[in-house]
Amino acid sequence: MSAVDDEADMCCAACGIKELDDIKLKYCTACHLVKYCSVACQKNHRKQHKKECKKRMAELRDELLFKQPESSHFGDCPICFVPLSIDINKSALSSCCGVFICDGCSYANQMKDARSERDPVCPFCRQPYTSSNAEAERNAMKLFKAGNLTAIRQKGCEAKMVHNYGRAMELLTKAAKMGDAVAHFELANMYCVGGGVEKDTKKAVYHWEEAAIRGNPEARFNLGCNDAQNCKFDRAVKHWIIAASQGYDPLWRN
Repeated sequence: MSAVDDEADMCCAACGIKELDDIKLKYCTACHLVKYCSVACQKNHRKQHKKECKKRMAELRDELLFKQPESSHFGDCPICFVPLSIDINKSALSSCCGVFICDGCSYANQMKDARSERDPVCPFCRQPYTSSNAEAERNAMKLFKAGNLTAIRQKGCEAKMVHNYGRAMELLTKAAKMGDAVAHFELANMYCVGGGVEKDTKKAVYHWEEAAIRGNPEARFNLGCNDAQNCKFDRAVKHWIIAASQGYDPLWRN
């Protein structure tokens, strides 16, 4: 950074006042490119700064969006800490504690239970496995009432499956605000096809992006398809490469 840039960085972008002991400058929270001494100065400078700010915001968004995820949106197995497979058939949800456990840990626990001749217990919370669907539903409801993120999302997905779109939207939106990638993905699909909501491609893309940032490869694949349809082939290829590196195969959807 040049001396001129250093000097500009120490001044309010609107009025030019320098940062002193009694005057503290704050960066524009959107782009972090310029500083202001007050909210009034920021508002007065908005018209001149708007174009540059939007450009930088888009750059920051892309930096976040195209960053290679460390793992999938399922996270790690809470027992062995190995990343869970994106193949949902290789892990199982425990209704007693609301966590996903990889098949390897589930199998090892089954063998341990068989050798000790005890009643099967959950490998994570050590509670006895449910003996009926009714008991599993009671456990799920307890988790839901306790604010368990997985339980809230599951209830939202169930509501969507029976076309209770109002309830689905309520619960999936709540789960998405809590940072759940699957909830973002389901909301994106609803907005994409107009399932129970007004069709809105912009909202669909937003939720796909949020899901992709959190490691959902199917959401990222959909973003690539959307970009390809809009002739943004460089972006599409980037999305598909990241999805492929996560092990995603679109043929799984068939």
